[in-house]
Amino acid sequence: MKRIVIILFLFPLFAVAQVKELVAAIEAAPDSLRLHEAYIKAAGLSTPVVVAQYEKWMKQFPRSAIVPYAIGKAYTNAEDAKAKPYLLKAVALNPSFTEAWGDLWADAQRWGDFSGGMEYLRKAMESDPSNAMYAFYYAHSFKQDHSKWETMIFDVVKRFPANERGAQGLYWLAVDSRDSAYKAKIFDTLKNRYSPEKFSWSRNGMYPYFDLLLDIDPAKAVALATELGNMKNDEAKEWAVQLTTAQKVLEVKKLIAEKKGEEAFALISSVKVPWYFGFNASRELLKAESIALSGNNQAAYDSLIVYFSRTPEVKLKKALSVYGTKLGKGAAQIDADIWKRLDAVSKPATPFTLKRYLRAGTTSLSDYKGRVVLLTYWFPGCGPCRGEFPHFENALRRFPGRAVDYIGINIVSEQNDYVIPFMKSSGYTFTPLEDVKGRAKGNLDNGGGAPANFLIDGEGRLIFGNFMINANNEDKLEMMIELLLNRKA
Repeated sequence: MKRIVIILFLFPLFAVAQVKELVAAIEAAPDSLRLHEAYIKAAGLSTPVVVAQYEKWMKQFPRSAIVPYAIGKAYTNAEDAKAKPYLLKAVALNPSFTEAWGDLWADAQRWGDFSGGMEYLRKAMESDPSNAMYAFYYAHSFKQDHSKWETMIFDVVKRFPANERGAQGLYWLAVDSRDSAYKAKIFDTLKNRYSPEKFSWSRNGMYPYFDLLLDIDPAKAVALATELGNMKNDEAKEWAVQLTTAQKVLEVKKLIAEKKGEEAFALISSVKVPWYFGFNASRELLKAESIALSGNNQAAYDSLIVYFSRTPEVKLKKALSVYGTKLGKGAAQIDADIWKRLDAVSKPATPFTLKRYLRAGTTSLSDYKGRVVLLTYWFPGCGPCRGEFPHFENALRRFPGRAVDYIGINIVSEQNDYVIPFMKSSGYTFTPLEDVKGRAKGNLDNGGGAPANFLIDGEGRLIFGNFMINANNEDKLEMMIELLLNRKA
């Protein structure tokens, strides 16, 4: 026990001595970023002593861009709103400071300053044309203009044929396309130009490619799984499993073509794919098609109603319309059948009362009674959240003047300084609220992460959750909101 007390007493002394040594080392070599990083780690970024020390050093070494960059970079990595002034000072001292321009771009996203961030990114890219990372990110920033985006991504591929960033560009070009044939073409290019054995972005891209092929061409899915199963890495075994899946799907479609419904149903019911595969919905359609071969359209219809209530997809709604029509049901009756199932399984959303950002006071879920609520958990430093917001806006724009509201709960209070500027600069329309750590969230639990999305009806019931919206499925969100808005009492 005595030894432990001595160690605990001496530890702060060791830390103080280490900090002093690092201060001396930095003053001897102020442009050593490695020393600055060690100092900030030892002294603690959030301490006033560190800030005061850097103010001193910036005066002591007025020509060093590394000094302000070191603390600016530390703040950037911590997603702290104090980063920007230091980064601006760094690029003022060194206009060719690629990494500082890049960090300004990353920080600008958290402020919602997308146009300013674009300019910082351009300067990062132009300051070092050999940097594949900034070449990719700059090209990717043009994704709203597909023709230009495609041209710029293929330029990155041409310039960096042996770099992960080229593979990353092709990955996103394929993933973000809604055209199945185009997606398949780009995925194939990704596989051929960047071997999945060597490039992680290509390796990761083979899963959405396989998912797509299961739907549109299971024979090619078989060929792809066979090829990838020959890789000399740990994923080869996984592709042996996927090969069996593809063979089953190919056989199911053959059995359906031969009108062998019972055999097809038994086989498709044994098919399991990862939860994130779009083929999950297609599997349910194949099940329904197998059931309907026996003439039992009602059972096919009922099976889709059950699945749709848990996992709504546009193609499932279209299939429900087809089977419903065969049963003599119109659109209103189909929606009524969907609601019968949703009424049976939905529960009241867990209430909350949270602090507002844009004006004083609090907002409660009960304030939105009679209105549909799209609820998302987010924080300013969340890249996937920022990637999803434009798709939310696109979908909601189709309901002008309708009874639908949009709430964003910030789960990282340490980033509060970003929130109001983010809202003003980005133009996004959600109402930002501040979360409370440790509160009971019930069925609106985000599991501590973001994004996490929920749709609540006018009666305050949680109807849909655990969905994500991207360029490929904005119509899914539109469909869900339309269903809630058109609910007939």
